[in-house]
Amino acid sequence: MSRFPVPTTALFTDLASKARAAVTALWQEIRGRVEDDTRPRLLPLPMQHVRLMLMAEDLPRASLALAETEQFHPDTRLPEEQALVSLPGRDYRDTFTLARSRLDKIAKIVALEETPVLETLRVIDHYELETLNNRLGELWQETSRLDEDLRSLDAEDRLLREQEAALANFANLKVDLGALKRKTRFLDFYIGLVPRENVSRLEGAVALAGHLLLNYLQRDNHAHVVIIGPSGERENQLGSVLSSAGFQALPIPDGIIDKTPAELEADFRLRHQRLEKNRAALQQQLANWRQAHADTLIAARETLLLAEPLITLDPSIHGVKSLAVLCGWVPARALSRLRDNLQQQLQQPFALEARHPTAEERPLVPTVPTHNALLTPFSTLVKQYGIPQYGEIDPTPLFALTFLLMFGMMFGDVGHGAVIALAAYLARDKLKHFATFGIAAGVSSMLFGFVFGSIFGVEHWLPALWMPPLENPILMLEVALIWGIVFIIAACSLGIYNRFAVGNIQGALLAPHGLVNLLFYLGFLNGGWNLATEGSFGLWPALVVVGALLTLAVHQWRHLSGPTGEKVLIVVIETLDTVIVYLSNTLSFLRVSAFSLNHAALAIAIFTLADMLGTFGTILTLILGNLFILVLEGGIVMIQVMRLQYYEGFSRYFSGDGHEFAPLRLQYRQPAAAVAQPAADTTPLNHSPAVSTR
Repeated sequence: MSRFPVPTTALFTDLASKARAAVTALWQEIRGRVEDDTRPRLLPLPMQHVRLMLMAEDLPRASLALAETEQFHPDTRLPEEQALVSLPGRDYRDTFTLARSRLDKIAKIVALEETPVLETLRVIDHYELETLNNRLGELWQETSRLDEDLRSLDAEDRLLREQEAALANFANLKVDLGALKRKTRFLDFYIGLVPRENVSRLEGAVALAGHLLLNYLQRDNHAHVVIIGPSGERENQLGSVLSSAGFQALPIPDGIIDKTPAELEADFRLRHQRLEKNRAALQQQLANWRQAHADTLIAARETLLLAEPLITLDPSIHGVKSLAVLCGWVPARALSRLRDNLQQQLQQPFALEARHPTAEERPLVPTVPTHNALLTPFSTLVKQYGIPQYGEIDPTPLFALTFLLMFGMMFGDVGHGAVIALAAYLARDKLKHFATFGIAAGVSSMLFGFVFGSIFGVEHWLPALWMPPLENPILMLEVALIWGIVFIIAACSLGIYNRFAVGNIQGALLAPHGLVNLLFYLGFLNGGWNLATEGSFGLWPALVVVGALLTLAVHQWRHLSGPTGEKVLIVVIETLDTVIVYLSNTLSFLRVSAFSLNHAALAIAIFTLADMLGTFGTILTLILGNLFILVLEGGIVMIQVMRLQYYEGFSRYFSGDGHEFAPLRLQYRQPAAAVAQPAADTTPLNHSPAVSTR
């Protein structure tokens, strides 16, 4: 009989039911934790322009409510109504600025917690802020006195060390230093450092002034010299000579007349001990002061953090008398939550108006980025090119997909891809969100490695799902060419859509990579196919190509000024450039297959070299060769993929002149319980009784 019981059908059914329930619960939890804006999207999140009119006394409460919502992007434009040009709450902002400056000065002397925990949200009125400012002024006076005492000790320590260095410099000078320090009526003494290359030139110059130069020590790049000569009219002339030669005077230690060098060294040691004792006492005094006022300083930091949202809104606040007006941009889906929060927080009546952005305002509307963990590293790379303008398609999802496809095809290898993914995973703490980027690139390389049947360059260990690259290089190049054509057509189509979306109709039709350019490219491709298969370009493709080029030429001619000959030359050059650019851009994608062929060829070269060596040499060559492929070729492939994305993709459909949504928010650390809440939990933090609700 078997040692293990045979599972029954009922047991399998029960296990399957429990597994299904667990998966369903997990999926619902994940959906509850992920907000809508974490889902990859192409179209921008719809935005609303809001105008909040309220009483000026409610500005602190309103700023706190807007910061808590984290959905309000301030609009800093001047109001259209000339009456609303004043800036209410100027005293509040001036007091805040002074208080924060004082706290920052204290923080330079006494270490403070950078981001304290806010247990409650409460409104900071002007009286509390002014009281805090006065208290910080008193604390700053106390810390500044301690700081001045520390600075005095540091200055004394520097002077003492300079004297010690000077005494060490004079150790090789066998003369009476006391005599050099004493002034005489007839002789001038100069002791100092001169760059080595200037010694001979300085010696000749001082000789003309009737002085002698003694080079008594060479150290590093400087020479230690003594210059002696008669005092008189040539003293000023010698001063300019010393300055031009880079002469640096060395001070003769105090007490050199009455004490020997050994006595001076003992005196220096005693002074060092006294300085260290005084510094330790001051530091202990400063530590005691910090401990005594720690709670006060933390409370001050919390108060300023709660008051900061109103100061951040400063450029966006306008008003007249007791009425304040605040404008900004809010995602359409967050408008109701923002309104509800204001109703709970504000004590006085208010009015909140919302409207869609106008066509003229589109360049000013912020773009809400996609907050998706998988796309975050790709979003960072997109931002290196620019921010999509409101209305444009977010290129991040398309960029991620096409980047991984091209990288995998150019660097397809199961073994090398696994190393990249594993290295990114092990270094996830240092790479942060870019660890996801490395893991995704490694997985893509592994998938294409299975397609090519390649593992660490060996193509006979795994059966290829398609074929190894070197088996049919021409077919690989054809695939890359087709990929490039599809990529360029898609990029031009997205560019046309983006220009239509932002209201640039003329640009969508006639701008570079617009509709007319796309028609030219399609006609050019059709004609090229006909030429390759039938031996003739074809009538309709020729008409499309010529018509598109003539349309572009006429458009360029209308926007040029100058002599006729110059305009003709520019139009001809621009027309030829259009043809050359599309042809070269298409051929540029051949590198996608070229690098896959190069990867296989490098592996063959390494194995060929390894076969020529002994056992140890073979192992060493294989290890170093694969490292060479991973580091050098992997880096080059990464650069080439980025180049194709930036120059062949983004330049066609992505303007990059938008600006990112930067909502008003509180800069603080949440308590541990708040951090553990799900991301989708929008319940506000606990409020103190200082915030009234209606």
